[in-house]
Amino acid sequence: MKHFLPRTALALVIGLGTLALGSTASAANKWDSLQPDRDEVVASLNVVELLKRHHYSKPPLDDARSVIIYDSYIKLLDPSRSYFTAADIAEFDKWKTQFDDFLKNGNLDPGFTIYKRYLNRVKARLDFALAELNKGVDKIDFTTHETLLVDRKDAPWLKNDAELDDLWRKRVKDEVLRQKIAGKDLKQIQETLTKRYKNQLARLDQTRAEDIFQAYINTFAQSYDPHTNYLSPDSAENFDINMSLSLEGIGAVLQSDNDQVKIVRLVPAGPAAKTKQVAPADKIIGVAQGNKEMVDVVGWRLDEVVKLIRGPKGSVVRLEVIPANNAPNDQTSKIVSITREAVKLEEQAAKKSVLKLKQDGRDYKLGIIEIPAFYLDFKAYRAGDPDYKSTTRDVKKLLTELQKEKVDGVVIDLRNNGGGSLQEATELTSLFIDKGPTVLVRNSDGRVDVLEDENPGAFYKGPLTLLVNRLSASASEIFAGAMQDYHRALIIGGQTFGKGTVQTIQPLNHGELKLTLAKFYRVSGQSTQHQGVLPDIDYPSIIDTKEIGESALPEAMPWDTIRPVVRPAVDPFKPYLAQLKERHEARSLKDAEFAYIRDRLALTQKLMNEKTVSLNEQERRTRHDEIDAKQLALENIRRKAKGEEPLKELKKEDEDALPTEPDDTKPEDDAYLAETGRILLDYLSLSGAKR
Repeated sequence: MKHFLPRTALALVIGLGTLALGSTASAANKWDSLQPDRDEVVASLNVVELLKRHHYSKPPLDDARSVIIYDSYIKLLDPSRSYFTAADIAEFDKWKTQFDDFLKNGNLDPGFTIYKRYLNRVKARLDFALAELNKGVDKIDFTTHETLLVDRKDAPWLKNDAELDDLWRKRVKDEVLRQKIAGKDLKQIQETLTKRYKNQLARLDQTRAEDIFQAYINTFAQSYDPHTNYLSPDSAENFDINMSLSLEGIGAVLQSDNDQVKIVRLVPAGPAAKTKQVAPADKIIGVAQGNKEMVDVVGWRLDEVVKLIRGPKGSVVRLEVIPANNAPNDQTSKIVSITREAVKLEEQAAKKSVLKLKQDGRDYKLGIIEIPAFYLDFKAYRAGDPDYKSTTRDVKKLLTELQKEKVDGVVIDLRNNGGGSLQEATELTSLFIDKGPTVLVRNSDGRVDVLEDENPGAFYKGPLTLLVNRLSASASEIFAGAMQDYHRALIIGGQTFGKGTVQTIQPLNHGELKLTLAKFYRVSGQSTQHQGVLPDIDYPSIIDTKEIGESALPEAMPWDTIRPVVRPAVDPFKPYLAQLKERHEARSLKDAEFAYIRDRLALTQKLMNEKTVSLNEQERRTRHDEIDAKQLALENIRRKAKGEEPLKELKKEDEDALPTEPDDTKPEDDAYLAETGRILLDYLSLSGAKR
């Protein structure tokens, strides 16, 4: 449901009339005609006033915030410090503490001036890159021993054009070498890179004043928190550019990552998830419609990539993807074909299975309930349909069936569950507790609303564990937090996402503002924001938490606490946690899957710390082969432990492969699921709890 704020603030700033814009000197260039109009000035003042009055945190718009806005804007435009010179930055620095005053006075000129300088610098660099390519990629000497600093976020700004030329000569050389090692021939490389840079030049020429305004005001809005955004009139039609591309899309949450687009999350049962060929942190570098030519989207804006990916239901989109598990600087890509479709509610429905384990000489059965999302058929619910579909109703039915099968306990699998209905998170909690508060919502005025389970009696009172990971978010975190605070279930797996805020949409005279106006808290008083839910027992993470999660976002609001509403109860798990961890660690050291994940993560982290790459072809190929050999060795250690034939080389994805159909994998084959079951059995054994 959308919430709308009072229009008092809006009326205040609209009534100010025409504002005089401050003048800022800038070199004449082809983009000088791009100037803010009156509607944009008024919209900027509206945003200032709305954030001042209604943002959850209400931080002051002062010199300190001005520095955040300035630094964020420069980082947005030039994250790798490859366009601006030290002289440019010295010139802009004079405004560093003045953006608060500019914004309060409706003066948008400094933001426009910086952006137009950026456009000039980008054009110069692309022209230079094309000139280098025009010399012929076959003329590039890959025998010299030079290196390129690839992680330039903290590098000093280059002094002049000569230094930028040297950097870009190396960047072009690196791009050619990456594609050469990925198996492309020189003619193909020349065509691909020439087309890429020419396309980027063409898109520069299409820059509108609206694009500059959105980038600048959105940077201001996001200085408050990453979920507060300004949406231009065009973007407002596609509410939230970072949203799920679910309706007539692929079912993926995307975000910008420097010059590329990164997958943050896959919608459960969505078209992309069904292929089993894409994963979070994969990077999309190309998009094609059906069998048409692949369009290189490196350097494109996120909203432009979104428009390419969307299309009619039933049509096919092909994505060129660099997998997240590639070694850094390994540009080997794969093509994934996805048929666009809407995500069907029934495909996201909770489902059950039975995990059969032998432990301490005895056979056990554990019920597994996988919940991909917190769903509710609102239309049927509001129409009074007695058979409306919801997470809670489905889980209740599955629990009944599992109890008839006389399972020894239940594992609820919340991995990759990105949330959904808050109502369902509360209702689901009510199945497992007697009664009481389930979640707290603190508003910007400090008022705390308590959502409660008012029905006495728990539906399921048996042994329970929850399996979570970094992609368990929002409603999943509310449910998991309640289960942990009531000591109703052991929480096992990885630190959850950490999205614990509530947003609303406020229409403006020009576009819309999405702003954060409330925050979720657990019944223990802890927020789910930033920190998420910390498991009682940790598993190694397949996903790098520095790349994905709330804490990975700039200006993320902090974790904090408020007064709890539930008194601490006796924790039945605490006396046994140390022993449970010891037993888990002893097993995981011998488990091939756990060992593989730990070793693979260690290798990835080591590679991520490599900030420079060699531009010598032989050295680069040797390093590439070394990394491939290490990855192959890790894979074969795992295969050998599982009794499988070793591979002679790492498998490459079949570009023409059809989407993978649901397989017959048993829960016992899922290492994390099986180990979660064993931990629950350990607890039953140690505590003598009723089975």
